[in-house]
Amino acid sequence: MHRATAALGSAIFLLIAPGLTAGVIPWSLTGWQLEPAPPLIRGAGAMLIALGVGFLLHAFARFAFEGLGTPAPVAPPERLVVGGVYRYVRNPMYLAVGATIVGQALFFGQPELFAYAAAFGVVVICFVHLYEEPTLANQFGESYEAYRRAVPRWLPRLTPWRDL
Repeated sequence: MHRATAALGSAIFLLIAPGLTAGVIPWSLTGWQLEPAPPLIRGAGAMLIALGVGFLLHAFARFAFEGLGTPAPVAPPERLVVGGVYRYVRNPMYLAVGATIVGQALFFGQPELFAYAAAFGVVVICFVHLYEEPTLANQFGESYEAYRRAVPRWLPRLTPWRDL
């Protein structure tokens, strides 16, 4: 896949999947109504939202430019994506979306978004375990297994993985 096609496909998938998961659904649950919250909590929420969106955009870009594909199962990357934030943690997109949802809960003072974030987490863990990891192992073989042994699934490493 050409980089321009991969970038366009990734952008479309970004709007569909994370846009729905971290945008439309939280909005439909809360209307993004600001409820009373201490300024420190609201500030922490804003920071989580900003970090989540930033890491999400970075991770999506890695798929287009490093992997020559998209995060969508219908147009997977041609190359294993292990650069950038992927040197620290195997699932930065899911962590970024989760952080964005938790950030919204804090920023808007909407505790029901914590329950939604937990449900999102359960679905993601099942998807990663049952579909994503077996698919990547089948597609990329030993290179994925080496990456999987070295880079944690959910808790980021303190130093980047260098065995590229």
